[in-house]
This record gives sequence, structure tokens and C-alpha cells, in this order.
Amino acid sequence: MKRLLAAAAAMGLAAAAFATATAGPAAAATACRVTYTIGSQWPGGFTGNVNLTNLGDPLNGWTIRWSFTAGQTITQAWNSTVTQSGAAVTAANASYNGSVATNGSVSFGFNGSWNGSSNPVPTNFSVNNVACTGAVPTPGPTAPTSAPPTSAPPTSPPPTTGPPATPPNGTVRVYWLKPTDVPYDQRYPDGIANVMREAQRYFQQELGRTFRLNNPVVEVVNGDHPRSWYENTPNGNECYWWVVFNMQQELMRKLNLRAPDSRWINVGEISAEAPCSGGGGGSGWVILSGHDADGAAGIGGNMNRWYGGMVHELGHAFGLPDSSSTDGTPMSASFYNYPNTHFSQAQKNGMLNGPYGSFLN
Repeated sequence: MKRLLAAAAAMGLAAAAFATATAGPAAAATACRVTYTIGSQWPGGFTGNVNLTNLGDPLNGWTIRWSFTAGQTITQAWNSTVTQSGAAVTAANASYNGSVATNGSVSFGFNGSWNGSSNPVPTNFSVNNVACTGAVPTPGPTAPTSAPPTSAPPTSPPPTTGPPATPPNGTVRVYWLKPTDVPYDQRYPDGIANVMREAQRYFQQELGRTFRLNNPVVEVVNGDHPRSWYENTPNGNECYWWVVFNMQQELMRKLNLRAPDSRWINVGEISAEAPCSGGGGGSGWVILSGHDADGAAGIGGNMNRWYGGMVHELGHAFGLPDSSSTDGTPMSASFYNYPNTHFSQAQKNGMLNGPYGSFLN
């Protein structure tokens, strides 16, 4: 396993805002849920993520439209073709993600600019010219009187109708392990999922291939112990590894996982953190402690640091070593400059020809 490089100084709390829009009976064949998330924000700029869940008949191509209300403009997009005319934005599928099965999801992201004083969340989404009605900003200062308050994240997971199906082989499985005394917080599975989608986009950009994520992207696993048990129970020679080794072994026991595991690449994050805690990746695994889970949830630092950190650890999971110097690749401290970092050709070849190369397609 390779250690995470030392964390950079925090660059300010990442602003986060959400909007959800759910289609009514406007059309028999099209129904949807659109989630718009501001992943990070800085003076004059921000990163946005849009997720479409298809609740209607299978889609064979999609176009999402909305309008900004405070002069925001999109400057760069990935996983979609985005055009803007005034306030009106049109995002169409890329050549590889136009098909969305019923209850399936697809996502894309973008960089944008804003005026520095107001960056409200759009609420007027449509998909294939069918309005997705009932959009509610989440969180926000107020909530519509016709909907439950959404200014705080849910404190319990959504109900399930039975155990989730085992994901297909050859995919990346992602887990958030929640200790018994940590309240459920939807920001964690949502935020970790967004980090994984961004890593998926980056691999596509760099290699022309990428890995598959499952639906849902993040499997929430209820731990057997309180936070302090994971933090203070020795496991390995260094306390750096205690939290993540305790998490990994519990995930392996609960979910019948292996290390290494030829069926999946496994990514585990836990909401537990001792002063000495770290994390790492290797042999088809990424294991990360509380500061990475917090960062993905938008708590503590610029989102690009957490995007770059995940790409770095996934590189280890796919078989790459650390770089010997800060060389501009994400396998060195250059991952802090994400997205202005790129795999070398040797690193690309190492992943494509490595033990998990078949996971990249």
C-alpha cells in the first residue's frame, strides 16, 4: 500500500449547494430527477456537477436545459456538450453516455464563473423538453412550504426494500463505513460519489478509457463499533494504518471481499480519524480515513485537492507506484494542482497493461 502524500493547507470551506427536480406527469415516457451540486467555489469561479436519474422509459439520448438567474456562465464542461445563450444552458449527452436505462443515472460536470456575490442554484430543469417540476434547493436558507424542510442533511439513510444486488465483476465498488455513533449524513455518500465520478471523467480524459461505477455509486455500510474503536484499536505497526486497516477488514468480513480482489476494485472511506491517521492504495484497493471523507462531503479544503487525491490513490489501486519526484503527474505531489496534472505515457501503459487493465474500457 502507498501512503497519501501529506495534506496541503486547507484552502477554505468548499461551498456546497444542491437542487433536486422531479418530473410530474407531463409526459408518459419521460420522467426524471436532476441533482445540481456546486462542488467547490472561489472568487469568480466554481465547479458544478449535474446528475440525471431516469425515472421513465429508457433514454436513447438526452438534453438537459436550465437557466441561470445571476449571470453565471459555463466556461468548460466534461461528459456532455454544453452551450449557453444568455442565461439559458443546454447540455447534451456525449457520444458514450446517451443511453440511460430506467432508474439509471448519468452525470456531467463543468467549470463556471459567477459575480462573487450570488450563485443561486437553478430550479427550472427540463429533460428532452419535458419539465422536471418541484425543484427544491438543498440545503438553503428556506424551504418551499409545500415540501419538507431541506436545510439540513438527512439524519437517516433512505429506506430500502431489500439487500442491494451484488455489483457486476469488473467494476469499482465504493463504500462509506459509518461508525455506530456517527449520525447518517447524506453529504457523505453524495460527496464521495461526486469525487468518484470526477475521477472517472479524468481517467477517460487521460487514457481514452475509464472504469465503471455501480448504481448506487456509494454503498453505505453500518459499522459494528463506535468511532473511537476504529481510531484506537491497534492494527499494524503504525497508528497511521489503524483506522483504515480496521475499516478494510470489517468491509472484507461483511461483504465477502478479498485483498487483492480480482472481481472489483474496492474504495473504502470511513468517518473516523485519529491525529496519526492516513490512508493509501494498492492491489485493487483504496482505503481512506475521515479527512478524505470530510473533504468529499465539502468539509475542509478545496475540492480539487480531494479530486486529485482520489486519482492518486486509484493510480495505486491500478498498480502504479509513487513518482520519485514532483514530476507533473498525479502520482506525485503534483496531484495538489489537479486538474492541471497528467499521467505520463509510461503510467498509462502501466495501468492499461496491469492486473486491473481489463477494468478500463
